Amino acid sequence: MATFKLNVSDKKGKTVTKEVKDKDASPFVGLQIGNELDASLIGEAGKLTITGGSDKSGVPLREDIHGGVRKYILLSKGVGLLDAEKGQRVRKLVRGNTITEDVYQINCFYDGELKVEEKPSGEQEKKETTEKSKKA
Repeated sequence: MATFKLNVSDKKGKTVTKEVKDKDASPFVGLQIGNELDASLIGEAGKLTITGGSDKSGVPLREDIHGGVRKYILLSKGVGLLDAEKGQRVRKLVRGNTITEDVYQINCFYDGELKVEEKPSGEQEKKETTEKSKKA
């Protein structure tokens, strides 16, 4: 069965990573970039919009390629190409817009506000002091 890592972000820029496996992951298989689904799958109320993702080898999902296949395409800008100069085109490997079992990470947008669990500052200070003492 499929296992996905969900990166869910909200309007305020907060991001939460959740891992969904087997039965919880089955509703995601077959969906496309831009589709909306119920956020109850991650334990929230509202809607999730799929914005992108990548497969197990890091190849990004691209919205304008149909299906779940990997293809080499000629890119001049957009997802899958970082810094191209004006007029430059590069042939790159990208994956289609459909989520398959080969997809590893799914990026989503949550229409509400996420509840982020923050660690107490005392725990972070203890970790920093122990790391400094190990280096010395």
